[in-house]
Amino acid sequence: MTLLQIMADTDATDVRLLTDDAAVIGTELARRGIAFDRWPAMPDLDAATPTTDILARYREHVAQLNADGRYKFIDVIRLQPDDGDPDWADKAAEARGKFLSEHRHAEDEVRFFVTGRGCFYLHLEPEVVAVVCEGGDLLSVPAGTRHWFDMGLRPDFVAIRFFEQQDGWIGDFTGDPIGQRFPSIDQLVAA
Repeated sequence: MTLLQIMADTDATDVRLLTDDAAVIGTELARRGIAFDRWPAMPDLDAATPTTDILARYREHVAQLNADGRYKFIDVIRLQPDDGDPDWADKAAEARGKFLSEHRHAEDEVRFFVTGRGCFYLHLEPEVVAVVCEGGDLLSVPAGTRHWFDMGLRPDFVAIRFFEQQDGWIGDFTGDPIGQRFPSIDQLVAA
C-alpha cells in the first residue's frame, strides 16, 4: 500500500497527515516540490524477470520520463529474500543499513518500483515526509534533499533507477542520526 505520513522533524509522534489516498499523496508531495507518479503495475513481473524484459515492458514510460535525454544511466535494482542462503539476513541488514542514515545526492534520486516496497523519508524542515512506495509508484527526490531510505527487515523489491551520471547514487551523509527517531517502514505499514 502506498502511504504518506508527515511528521514534525522534532517529534515523530506529531503526525500531521497520514493517508493512503494516491491523489492526496500526489498533491501533498507536489506542494513540497517532490514528483510522484503512478505507472501501471504489471503483476506478471517479479524479481526473476530479466532486466531487459522489465525495461522493455516500461519502455514508453521510461522514454516519456527521459524525453529530454537527461538520464544517461537507467538500470534495475533488485533485492529479495533468499531463504536458501544462510547469510542472507546479514547481507540484507548490511544493505539496509547503508541507506538508513540521512544523506543527500548531487542529482535527483529517481526510482520506479516495479514490485515490492520501500520507504523514502524526506527531511524537509520543519517536517519529515515518509513515503512508502510500492509496485507502480515513481518518486523523484530532488538533488540536495536530505533523506534516508528504509527497505525493511525483509527487503523485497525491484526498482528502475534513473541517473544523470554513472556515480549519481553516491550519498553525501550528513551525520545527523535523525532516522533513528522515526518509525521504520515495517512499523509504518503495520500501524
